[in-house]
Amino acid sequence: MDVRHTGRVALVTGGSRGIGRAVAQELVTSGAHVTITGRRPEALQETADALGEDCTAIVCHVADQGAAQECVRSVVAQHGRIDLLVNNVAVNPQWGPTLGVDVGMAAKMAEVNLWAPLWWSRLVHEASMREHGGAIVNVTSLGALVTTPSTGYYNATKAALNHLSDALAVEMSPKVRVNAVAPGLIDTEMASRIPADDRAALTGQVPLGRLGRPEDVAAAVSFLLSESAAWITGTMLVVDGGARHYRGGAP
Repeated sequence: MDVRHTGRVALVTGGSRGIGRAVAQELVTSGAHVTITGRRPEALQETADALGEDCTAIVCHVADQGAAQECVRSVVAQHGRIDLLVNNVAVNPQWGPTLGVDVGMAAKMAEVNLWAPLWWSRLVHEASMREHGGAIVNVTSLGALVTTPSTGYYNATKAALNHLSDALAVEMSPKVRVNAVAPGLIDTEMASRIPADDRAALTGQVPLGRLGRPEDVAAAVSFLLSESAAWITGTMLVVDGGARHYRGGAP
């Protein structure tokens, strides 16, 4: 399937590295004009420069409501509309028992992982998609579907984002499609910090025999944004190499 986004205008939050960068690359390669956002100016500009003239960088904290409004205004002013939105940014300061999550940690995860995707979706809807239509993909997590020992509250925010995606798919229909992609463990900078023995054990729990790559997720996101998925909305696509089916048996 040759997925194309020729001439379409896309906005990707958290586009400087990992999954966000791979999504931006996939969309640029497929013909879209892409704006990426992030908090780190140097990393953001390096990515935009690497992806070429069809990629623009705007420094913006995803949960800063005013900065988000200005970002959306800027993209619409430059291109006349926004066709595609990828809510990719997430934070996970938790690593430990769910009962140990404090109020500040919980608020931060809820703000970035759940409120921010809603806010950006509202902004692009009001600025462009309500009139012109479009497609939105929210990046959730395999953790929304399974229990893990150290990321319970993070997983809960991602499960809530899946539900939010379904709600928005109904509310924003018929002009706007809203779907979610739930990645398993992806071989990003964060995953590279996992000790070698733990990494090997985690890989052994993936039926397809390897960790995911950012490009695996990007391909799924690009498909759901495309006209090839024109009759798909309110769906969560799991991209995990089959890891959710692992139950402790031999890999």
